[in-house]
Amino acid sequence: MMSDISLGLWQRHYGPFYTPPYTYRLRGDGNLATSTETVFVEWDGPVAIVTLNRPEKRNAMNSALTRAITETLERLRDDDACRVVVLTGAGTAFCAGMDLTEFFSEGEGIAAARDRAMRDAAAWRIHLLRHFPKPTIAMVNGACLGGGFSVVECCDLALASSEAKFALTEINFRHIPAGPVSKSMASILRPRDALFLAMTGRSFDSATAERIGLINRMVQHDALRAETLALAHELAGKDAAALRLTKESYRYALEMGWEASINFVTAKTFELLARQSADASRTTEVQAFREGRLKPGA
Repeated sequence: MMSDISLGLWQRHYGPFYTPPYTYRLRGDGNLATSTETVFVEWDGPVAIVTLNRPEKRNAMNSALTRAITETLERLRDDDACRVVVLTGAGTAFCAGMDLTEFFSEGEGIAAARDRAMRDAAAWRIHLLRHFPKPTIAMVNGACLGGGFSVVECCDLALASSEAKFALTEINFRHIPAGPVSKSMASILRPRDALFLAMTGRSFDSATAERIGLINRMVQHDALRAETLALAHELAGKDAAALRLTKESYRYALEMGWEASINFVTAKTFELLARQSADASRTTEVQAFREGRLKPGA
């Protein structure tokens, strides 16, 4: 646990936060980071690696993890030192979806608590992760089941280990892909693929996940972390405002007609120019392009 002075600094910087089991530490560059019993944050330069930390439950999402990941992402979105977020799981699994022990519990007040847990679990993926202002990469290190699909889909990019396995298993215990899962699958997969996986409950490997578009690429297990971080650092080197508005333009264009989308992206283009107006490097890069010294795509 940090000293009272450091805790005071944290509270002045971020305001009141959860009491233990949270622990707090100062990064070497003076920026604050957190770890909890259910979520752990480590840094690789400007890249924050956020790990779901319930390996004994294959990182299934319970109420404590939902609260922790929500608070963690809220902190990272406002931390200027963080330029990219990589999301992964502790141990041999990425995420086994919702914690069914909690979901199927019975007793007085359990139904209301379960409903709240489901809504909270959906909210951090649908609203916070999907619309996170910085690039997000799912580093799928192992099993990804049920609700874990939405974590992958809501991240901007996804790389998966050659040893990872995927499955929408809900149909096998007479249930359906609940919460945001069905919408996530409809958003990213072809209807035939999405329905086949949801109706059979069959598991599949990373090669199949790549083929159907659930992930960007399968990576050999031993190289997963290195390749994911290389991609993260490539993104960290891009203009942050351009990345943010690229994401916004794409996400909202999916829900718009042609005219609305064109008008929206045009507005975002002028917003970007306004954001970059005081940046001398933009003028230098434009001049280099005009003179043929900068050749995008070459």
